[in-house]
Amino acid sequence: MKTNKTMGMGVALGIGIGTAIGVATGNMGLWLSLGIAIGIAIAGGINRKNLKNK
Repeated sequence: MKTNKTMGMGVALGIGIGTAIGVATGNMGLWLSLGIAIGIAIAGGINRKNLKNK
C-alpha cells in the first residue's frame, strides 16, 4: 500500500512540475510527459531507499 501511495505522490509532483514548465515554455506535451517520467523515477528511488532501510 505504501508503494502505491509513494508512486501516486511522485506522479502528481511530476505532473505539477511538468505543467508549470510546459506553460512557461509553450511546449506542454514534452514537459508533461517528462514530468511524469521524472516523478516515477523519484518515487522509485524513494521506494528503493525505504526497502533498503528495512
